[in-house]
Amino acid sequence: MLGRGVAPYDVNTSLFADYALKLRTVWMPPGRSAEYADHDAYAMPEGTIISKTFFYPLADGVAQAQEGWSGAVANLVLAEIRLLETRLLIRQADGWDALAYVWRGGEAWLNLTGAVMAVELAHEGAVQPVNYIVPSRNECASCHASGSQPDALLPLGISTRQLNRGYGGGPGNQIDQWLGRGWLDNAPNASTRARNADWNDTGEPLAHLARSYLDANCGHCHNAVGTADHTGLWLDIRNQSSRRLGLCKPPIAAGQGTGGLRYAIAPGAPNASILVFRMASNDPAARMPEVGRTLAHQRGLAVVSAWIESLPGECSEPDYRGALASG
Repeated sequence: MLGRGVAPYDVNTSLFADYALKLRTVWMPPGRSAEYADHDAYAMPEGTIISKTFFYPLADGVAQAQEGWSGAVANLVLAEIRLLETRLLIRQADGWDALAYVWRGGEAWLNLTGAVMAVELAHEGAVQPVNYIVPSRNECASCHASGSQPDALLPLGISTRQLNRGYGGGPGNQIDQWLGRGWLDNAPNASTRARNADWNDTGEPLAHLARSYLDANCGHCHNAVGTADHTGLWLDIRNQSSRRLGLCKPPIAAGQGTGGLRYAIAPGAPNASILVFRMASNDPAARMPEVGRTLAHQRGLAVVSAWIESLPGECSEPDYRGALASG
């Protein structure tokens, strides 16, 4: 199923996309390698192709919502899955180019303007209609844009925090495998590498799960140099400021997206937190992330809510007024 020299890979915490599963692959030109980075996306050589294929497993012809899969490419049977789209990031001489292909009738068609695919999805004991949305080229750029270079795109999953794991839960670290293939330069000892939580590991600490989830699903925009830096809400895992993380932080601009709530995160009170309201909303004017989902991710919502409930402290009125005055 995979071409010569193409390697599958996986990430620790995936971006939610209406319960679609993903097959991720990377190909690099022979003799070329990526440059390791502690936190940022790896610098990839010209000619690199990164792919992500979205699909649903089928049962009696009905698409099934799942949190993850084994990653065993050889066990994929095309008659038993519903292919949705394949997104490509291609490293050109002047930067990354994004292309999306929509699957119809067993063939993939280039689509730059986006598409809506009607899916009957079995989820939580019921079958419901879902309009699965394939993003347009501009919508891809809204997430993959580089903060320091707004017109440039960057891969999101090709980073130490996300690659630092075994493929499909198996033995052998992916970063070490890349080193063995000659695909990566200057990686440090495994014990010093950062790592997001493995989303399928029920033994992960709650705080690490929640912060990793926010990092993967929100942090690419909500960071100090991201496209949502103006909100003052920085959800990337490198941020250690509690106020920037949203604790007792009022929104910069009020409106429908607040749900009438005062704080991004109200410690101990997930139902009083704007973050939870926006994660739970399916309203296009209020939901977060804005692109890539039409359903609320119930497991992600439960983990983030439980983490907020575990946070100590409370938001006082003087703190609220002072934060408003300081912006």
